[in-house]
Amino acid sequence: MDQYQLIRQLYLVEGLSQRAIARSLGISRHSVRRYCDGSNLPWERKKRQCASSVVTSEVLEFIKQCFKEDQQVINRRQRHTARRIYQRLCQEKGFQGGESTIRRVVKELKVTLSPAFVPLAFAPGEAIQVDWGTATVILNGEKTEVNLFCMRLCHSCAPFVIAFPSQREEAFLEGHTKGFEFFGGVPRVLIYDNLKTAVKEGWGKSAREQDTFKTFRAHYAYQARFCNLGEGHEKGLVENLVGFIRRNFLVPLPQVKGYEELNALIRQRCLDYITLHQIKGRDLSVRDGFAIEQKRLLPLPVKPYETAKWCEARVDHFSTVSFETNHYSVPVTLVGKMVTVKASALTVRISHRGEEITSHPRCYRKHQTSYQLAHYLPLLEIRPGSVFNARPVEAAQLPEELAIYAKRLPYPEKSMVRLLRFIVDHGVENVLSAIQKALTNQYYSMDMIQFYLSHNETHQTLPPLGPEVKAVNLDAYDALCLGGEEK
Repeated sequence: MDQYQLIRQLYLVEGLSQRAIARSLGISRHSVRRYCDGSNLPWERKKRQCASSVVTSEVLEFIKQCFKEDQQVINRRQRHTARRIYQRLCQEKGFQGGESTIRRVVKELKVTLSPAFVPLAFAPGEAIQVDWGTATVILNGEKTEVNLFCMRLCHSCAPFVIAFPSQREEAFLEGHTKGFEFFGGVPRVLIYDNLKTAVKEGWGKSAREQDTFKTFRAHYAYQARFCNLGEGHEKGLVENLVGFIRRNFLVPLPQVKGYEELNALIRQRCLDYITLHQIKGRDLSVRDGFAIEQKRLLPLPVKPYETAKWCEARVDHFSTVSFETNHYSVPVTLVGKMVTVKASALTVRISHRGEEITSHPRCYRKHQTSYQLAHYLPLLEIRPGSVFNARPVEAAQLPEELAIYAKRLPYPEKSMVRLLRFIVDHGVENVLSAIQKALTNQYYSMDMIQFYLSHNETHQTLPPLGPEVKAVNLDAYDALCLGGEEK
């Protein structure tokens, strides 16, 4: 650059000839001639013209045809590479050039532009976007992958998220009803990708909806819009929400006992987001936008849609009801009778003649049985000999101290059944506390356990039997004796 400056200065300012400049600077006259008039710049390089005779118009058309075929392939991993195009050219067109030539041409033809998107604006209450995502939490001490049903209003960006064990139809519809209740209304359009729970076949404008989904949509009076295949940007608000929830709502990993506790945590953080968040580039905060949008939502129907699956089943001789390969216990008094089973995403409720009898957490594993100890107590009280091998007792996972104490009594089986009754009536912690008190005082009696359960106070001895006897005051007798001595 310094040499270029000297050439220009000697030529224009001092008026030296090109020969003199070359001689004084010790460079060739060719270099001086290139730069003296300023027509060439040292920091610019001309592009090489590599016109190859082997790259004919037929070869270029073949490469472009490969690109068109790739646009019809959904899986990006099965599209043409430069090497595959070269191999096909050699096999199908008898191409004689080198692979590097085809690589260069493919690179020039495959213009890689950053995707451009049209910014969208939605009126308050006009639309909401829906999607599923997954996240990891610590559920009952174990790492568990949960499914996140996500909704986001398009005008205010207010979010709603709820966790389920699966993405089945019941969870999909229940997520909608919970979301509508959370927002206080229903938008006019819901935007989805091509979910199997909503779409029977096709995609985008050609999608055919599932019958249950059409019934649900009719009940809440909204329209559905499905995205084109592989075009996730058409619902970018909720796509971004899934990652935002994982990074901001669920870090560190929540440690919860069940889905109810997890969903209460997520719900509170959704409310905090609505109250506190401000999105860059938007005039209104999420809270102000949601306040406006909430007034424009369609009102909720008087009666919510029943999202649970239901069926009628007969109670078997083990006092259980079968639903989707799993069994759920009911009171033994219902053996042989028909009951109604309603299964939501999280709970299985069983009713008889319109009255709910019991409920169980829904199990998504296969060939499992969910027992409740209280259902079998009347039968165990009649047949106490089976108590130590009863599956409902084993499934309850009771502390070993109960069986150890019962086996030290004269009638272990009957004592164990009675302890189970105390557990159902008073809770396992209270029964364990009563057993500890009895052991401390060396009492081995079910009557003492019942006594400790009925009295919260700690009694070291049994209360005396019979009438209460007041203590005799002997001070008066002493006074009489002293008075006699003075006389």
